Amino acid sequence: MSNFKQWTRDKLWDKFGLEQTFDHPVLQDWLAMQAEIDDFERQTLSRLQQNLLRYVDYWNEEEVKIKFIGNLLTLVNFDGKRISAFADREFGGVVDEVELTGKPDFIVARGKQEMKSPFFFLHEYKKELDNDSPDPAGQLLAAMLVAYTHNLEVEQLKEKPVYGAYVVGRSWYFVVLKAREYCISLAHDATHKDQLIEILRILKANRQMIREIWGE
Repeated sequence: MSNFKQWTRDKLWDKFGLEQTFDHPVLQDWLAMQAEIDDFERQTLSRLQQNLLRYVDYWNEEEVKIKFIGNLLTLVNFDGKRISAFADREFGGVVDEVELTGKPDFIVARGKQEMKSPFFFLHEYKKELDNDSPDPAGQLLAAMLVAYTHNLEVEQLKEKPVYGAYVVGRSWYFVVLKAREYCISLAHDATHKDQLIEILRILKANRQMIREIWGE
């Protein structure tokens, strides 16, 4: 058994053949999807952006989660009739006879009490300064690979990509994984007002995708 924290992109390539591409149509389609941002959301984002701009270099990981990321995810509101957002839940599975496990910070999946068919991961709320994580993208991708393998057995998700994001300080990176190929977006700087609006739009677009899959 190995923990997600032990995995880097190099290790995922060596063990599972996970290969990076730099122009994936699934990622481009996701980033281009439209989602409405209303006046209340824009006002809330403005307050969050100002606080992040002032304090991002000083907050620890828990403070970033509570004071910024949690508020942003509340605006997205992933929860639905069949879908829930789960935080810090044990998750794992077997890929190519290797058992992988860990506790991703945030997972959107089917279910209310128990996670089924994970679709979106948000992982690695790391500080921008004094960051000791060797490869937050690798840790995220290890969890996404387990989800993709599991979802091959789920009719609605069979061979559909798994989506994710990881955060380092002010920078958000969006990730897609399909089969053994992944793609990572350029950084979106949440201290910039326009880019923060883009982050919310991209997250809301993912919520829309999930609800359409499950008929909500």
